[in-house]
Amino acid sequence: MVKALRRPVLLGTGWLCVGLGLVGIVLPLMPTTPFLLVAVWAFSRSSPEMAEKIRSHRLAGAYVRDWEDEGVIPTGAKIVAVTMMTAMFGYLHFGTEAPAWLEIGAALTLAATAAYILTRPGRRAA
Repeated sequence: MVKALRRPVLLGTGWLCVGLGLVGIVLPLMPTTPFLLVAVWAFSRSSPEMAEKIRSHRLAGAYVRDWEDEGVIPTGAKIVAVTMMTAMFGYLHFGTEAPAWLEIGAALTLAATAAYILTRPGRRAA
């Protein structure tokens, strides 16, 4: 029974993530590439043709291939990501009355995420 549901669930996940990625093109705070990466992952297990369509897309394909093949996050994307995380934490700290435990948890999570992003290569190896 579980095996019978696997393909439809993966296809649904892939299409949902493609949709969210498309929304991310329009909304400035919504990311696009992470959703496309999840879509490629889901499609690679349920519809390899769709995964390849995303990997070969003329605009997003290079980012997806760079990440999948070599773990590359472009330097510009790193700057945007860390800047947005810093701004969101600044809003949490200065713009809300969040409890200290929430601020500490958010700060630790954002710092760990920023460290991960910043330690990825910024371009493909020569």
